Amino acid sequence: MIRTVFLGLGRCLPERVVTNNDLSQWMDTTDDWIVDRTGIRERRWVGEECGGSDLGAEAAREACERACVPLAEVDCIIVATLSPDHAFPGTACFMQAKLDLPGVPALDIRNQCSGFLYGLSVADAWIRCGTYRRVLLVGTEVHSTGLDVSTEGRDVACLFGDGAGAVLLGPAEEGSDRGVLSVHLHADGHHAKDLWIEAPSSRTVPQRITPEMLAEGKQFPKMRNRRVFTSAVQKMPEVIREALAQNEIGLEQIKLVVPHQANQRITEAVAKQLGISDEIMFSNIEFLGNTTAASIPLALYDAEQQGRIKKGDLIMLAAFGAGFTWGASLLRW
Repeated sequence: MIRTVFLGLGRCLPERVVTNNDLSQWMDTTDDWIVDRTGIRERRWVGEECGGSDLGAEAAREACERACVPLAEVDCIIVATLSPDHAFPGTACFMQAKLDLPGVPALDIRNQCSGFLYGLSVADAWIRCGTYRRVLLVGTEVHSTGLDVSTEGRDVACLFGDGAGAVLLGPAEEGSDRGVLSVHLHADGHHAKDLWIEAPSSRTVPQRITPEMLAEGKQFPKMRNRRVFTSAVQKMPEVIREALAQNEIGLEQIKLVVPHQANQRITEAVAKQLGISDEIMFSNIEFLGNTTAASIPLALYDAEQQGRIKKGDLIMLAAFGAGFTWGASLLRW
């Protein structure tokens, strides 16, 4: 049976570092307040005109370079993002042009924080059935240009960072036991308005956004904090156990759990639910913030650089986010 392996990882982070003390100049907050509630000390924000396709293209190039695979061999592009360059066309098409890969299919995945896992599911299916052999899967976000950085918006604004993480995927060598063992995806649209941006919206007539909507701040993300926290802490352990059960693998065999970096307090609560140590539950949110669809590939990049994952290790990926959507994937690295 063909399995999908991670051939190379890449990343791109804006140079601009925004600390909690920087945020305190724009809103009523402190470093202690933010760290206590989120575990975040700093994040990267773009400092000039820049889209997710720009960050994603740089991350994709590095992923190919580290895989020792020429960019020209890429035969499919999947981009997960909640912050597209434009309403249309998709960010994947803008990124494809920057990579100069005309004719290669380019697909956007709009599943927010779970977007990377949804994209992995699609890529895995295509590689398993032989449709494509070299798939670039990219999570990329530019949040900073769409945040309310006033005191009213601080609960959300302090969380998010910009950045891109990319993986080059391909079929494992014949006889290898490495690769994606399974992917498990879920959603519950009853909670769609618990974490969302209301405007602009094609539902509103006659215009998608009005001066009144802007004055009310409907263009900024809104979150029901307690509901999101409670659901994330419930659903991520559930889907992790689902992946373990399907593969008949015990949690004690997992080398590293790499969760979506939503909030350090969520990560700690999930670890407690699973009964695992901080050594098993990877975190890099302290210095990058929540980069939604980019957070898992960025975390994998850091974990590999730190020697936390090695060839043959069992790795669990997990995410929860807007929609609500959630999922997990078990890999043999």
